[in-house]
Amino acid sequence: MAINTPKQTSHLKREILVRLIKSFLSDNFEENTRLIPYDMRPKGHEVPYRCCIYKERAILRDRAVAGLGHSIEETDDSELLSTLAEKALERKAPDEKPLTVLTTACKGCVPARIYVTDLCQGCVARPCVNTCKFGAISVINGKSVIDPAKCKNCGMCAQVCPYQAIQKIIVPCENACPVGAIAKGEDGHAKIDFEKCISCGKCVSACPFGAVHEKSQIIDVLKNIKAGKKVTAMVAPAIMGQLPCTPQQLKEAIMELGFADVYEVAQGADITTKTEAAEFVERLEHGAEFMTTSCCAGYNELVDKHIPEMKPFRSDTKTPLYYTAEIVKKEVPDAITVFFSPCVAKRREALQNPNVDYVLNYEEVGAWFIALGIQVAECGESKFKTEASAEARNYAVTGGVAKAVQTLLPEEIPAHPVIIDGLNKQSIRDLKKYAKNGMCELGNLIEVMACTGGCLGGNATVNAYKPALKQLTNYVNASESLKPAETVGQ
Repeated sequence: MAINTPKQTSHLKREILVRLIKSFLSDNFEENTRLIPYDMRPKGHEVPYRCCIYKERAILRDRAVAGLGHSIEETDDSELLSTLAEKALERKAPDEKPLTVLTTACKGCVPARIYVTDLCQGCVARPCVNTCKFGAISVINGKSVIDPAKCKNCGMCAQVCPYQAIQKIIVPCENACPVGAIAKGEDGHAKIDFEKCISCGKCVSACPFGAVHEKSQIIDVLKNIKAGKKVTAMVAPAIMGQLPCTPQQLKEAIMELGFADVYEVAQGADITTKTEAAEFVERLEHGAEFMTTSCCAGYNELVDKHIPEMKPFRSDTKTPLYYTAEIVKKEVPDAITVFFSPCVAKRREALQNPNVDYVLNYEEVGAWFIALGIQVAECGESKFKTEASAEARNYAVTGGVAKAVQTLLPEEIPAHPVIIDGLNKQSIRDLKKYAKNGMCELGNLIEVMACTGGCLGGNATVNAYKPALKQLTNYVNASESLKPAETVGQ
């Protein structure tokens, strides 16, 4: 599957968010929120996706619940949206679990299994029977038959069938999750095990029904702006791949949303680069075989929950978001900080950082622009207080972090980068092997990105990858590079 494939589910998310924002800005937030499912699917409306208009409304109601920042699993079905809107206004802090499953939407997938199709020819070779280690396949009336009680869904029979007559039915969210943190329960609904979940967001992107949903914090941000607080945006470099505008136009557009100021997270990335380069030199001088980067929140959760033996090899350097939020709070101690993020994992990182108050993803920010009728490409321009380097802005793409660190290394301690472009079952096995052996035969600096393509491939990006990459490249090329004089160890 191509990264950043446009989906109808994204359009539905956006429309719900636009309506929630408009409801908040109206004179009657609670009542207007209650009416959202009915306004979107009025009486007589042609039902485009589900069996009936009532099912459609139920799902739209649950999407609005997530948009208000609530968990479906912890919300009573009988509660009106108006009541939940009121609770969102009263909420003091976001929930620790960033994802929720819309049970009304999650029933389209049958449990994962292997089955024999009509393409079976009953061949004499019987490769399926001979390959199965569990004795689950037999030939009855000239056709292969699978005993579900014995089948382990390994898929070996499907791989050896010369007619491709044996197929594996997958559950998209289960199949996408690299750590087995989501599975269908007995009731047919997917359930997330947050003890295992690394917040990579792959299940969000994979679900064709849009049933796995981020819990939005946009109402929390809106009410802080309305209260007149110094709400400050922190924008990661990947955002420049989402909108056809200059960085200065983007800052002006964000200011028009009501933000007091806007900081580039690439500013923090420059600190990460210098600190991580110095750490790399120090580690190798003390005999370390390799070091991994530490700026990807999804990867950090993977190590903490599933590969603890990798901790001695993971960089101790903080993320660009950490350093940027630290700068903002130092300059404006009473600021309310809001990070604009391309992925789910940054929501989890923010919860662990007292300097980050809220996180909005690019889908939410895009909906906000639409709700207020702001054409970003037509806005004026506002300059950032501090300009970041080209290397820092290139953090948004796979390989960018390693390239930035390399720029500052002395010649006598060169880096040999190993790039892991997206976490999957194979890349996780590789990381476990490196941690177990205490070495990586391929190189000494391992950059790990949870999302294929880096942050530009995040689950909450709104632009297709290729045009996003072109826009980001223009952004990077217009920036000044790090100076050789900044090389560490000299």
